[in-house]
Parts: sequence; structure tokens; C-alpha cells
Amino acid sequence: MNKPLALCVMLLAAIVPHAASGGNVEENIVISQPKMADQATISETVKVNEVTVTCIRDNKAERTMPLSLFGNIPESLIDSLGIRNGIKSSVNAILVKTEEATILFDTGLGKSDSQLLTALSNKPEDIKFIYLTHFHGDHIGGMMKGDKPVFTNAEVYASREEYESWMKMPDEAKAQVVKTMKAYEKHLHLFEFGDTLPGNVIALDGSGHTPGHTIYNVDNEVLVAGDIIHGMALQLSHPEYCASYDMNKEKAIRTRKRILNYAREHKIDITGMHIPLPGINPIVMRLKCLRKKQNYRIEDIKQQYSDRITERRENNKVNPP
Repeated sequence: MNKPLALCVMLLAAIVPHAASGGNVEENIVISQPKMADQATISETVKVNEVTVTCIRDNKAERTMPLSLFGNIPESLIDSLGIRNGIKSSVNAILVKTEEATILFDTGLGKSDSQLLTALSNKPEDIKFIYLTHFHGDHIGGMMKGDKPVFTNAEVYASREEYESWMKMPDEAKAQVVKTMKAYEKHLHLFEFGDTLPGNVIALDGSGHTPGHTIYNVDNEVLVAGDIIHGMALQLSHPEYCASYDMNKEKAIRTRKRILNYAREHKIDITGMHIPLPGINPIVMRLKCLRKKQNYRIEDIKQQYSDRITERRENNKVNPP
């Protein structure tokens, strides 16, 4: 089975939000838990036109987020979404190859059982660009091994807002950030939201989860959305629910609704750091599939996905959300 087809099959169990202003999905379509890739699978690669996206699962053991992280969820919604035993999740790093650059987005936890370097063939020196969505430990942890930087040849990019906000936090809260940024200080580049970075990547304002949380628009094909989604089975259809990790919950909700709606309108796929493998979410294709409320042949799914990824927007520059 080819990758786009496999991707469609694995993700048909997820759901797509419709309106930025509302919490529920159009036509009240209810879908159960997404199907994860086999636990032995470390990474999945999908090609979207000229952009190749490899989602790397850093965590070795299966991860499930307890429902308590998301506040009070009605019993009826829990049952309809099939999340009674928690929400399947992951800790991902995303490797993206464009015509201009190869970029690693975030670096996972960096724990003893981390799978990131295995997926990179244990050649961290080959990574030339690291783009950080934010500074939580499960995103910057893989940058260090003890007191030494892992990616010695990498230029590191992060939002100025994220950097300056963390530097103002209490010492115990920012210790890992300070240590990591110090190790990479000669290769650290701080950008403003709206800047275009190497690889034709636009840095978008994704704040809410953290003060300077960044979403990256890669060549108008893929949004690397960081932590706007922690529990895909819940938050894609009900973006009004926040994980307890979100620092500014009201802002995080607004960002999640805005970005999901933007992706749907502009036919841009989303990949994220807590979306189970294959880790990329072909929004438009699945919206078309799910609206019809009928069983689908594999051939139908394959054709719909093929139609979507070959359709090029006439204007290659879309307005940022």
C-alpha cells in the first residue's frame, strides 16, 4: 500500500472542524479514536507535492493522555468519541524536506529511550536547521545530551516572543531553556511572526499554548502546528477543550480554531507534535469523505487524496491566518 493511501486509511477515524467560530463539526459528524501506526513503527513519511514530511515518534512506549487533562467532558461526548480510556497521543519531531532545505522541527524529550536519533540514522551532524515551535521540555529536550549540544551543525530558529517570555520566568521554570539556548547561542536566530525563514517557511503566530508558540507554514503545503492539538480525537472536533498544559487557555482556543479553519479553507495539511503516527492530518480529503456518511472503497479514498494533493493553488501566496 502506498503512503498516501495508507495515510488515508489510518486517519479516516479522525475528524475535521468546520468553522472557526464554533466548537462542533459541521453536520455533527462523530468519529472515534484515530488508529495509530504499529507501535514498532518509529516514523512515517508522506510526500505532499514538493514537500516531504517525516513524522518521528520520539517516545518508545505508547502514550495515552488521561481525560482529566482536558477538564470536564460530558459523558455523552466521551462515549461518542470512543475516548473512555484516554486519548492516544505521541511526542513527535518533524523532519521536512523542501526544494530549498531540510529542517527538523522540534527535537522530542531527549530521554534515554528517545527514538529521534535512531530515525535520523544517528547522524545529528547532518541537520542544518532546527525550527522550534516552543520551549517546553518535550520539544527542546533532544537538543542536549548532558551538557553538550547534539546538533552541532544546526542553525536554530525560535520566535523572539517565546525566547523573551521564557527569560522572564522564574529560574526553576526556565533552567532547561537557559541551558539549551546558551549551548546554541552562536547559532540561535530569533524571528518575528510573519518572517519568512530558509526553506520557504513562514512563521505564524500560534501563541496561547506558550507566549511565543509558533506554527510554521511550509511552502503553503503543510502547517507544522506544534502543540495546538494535544488530544486529536477530542480537539479536532471540539477545539474548545484545552489541555492543562496551555498557558493561556482562552488564547489557545482562539488559535486552535483559527488555524484549523485556515488549513481547511486553504487546503493545507496539518502535522503536529502530539498527533499519533502517521502524524499528518489531511483535513480537506477527510472532510469530503466524512460528509457523505457512507462506506468508502479504498479506490475512492485513494482518488480523493490524489485529487487533493495534485491540486495547486493559483496564487502561491496565501494570507496568513
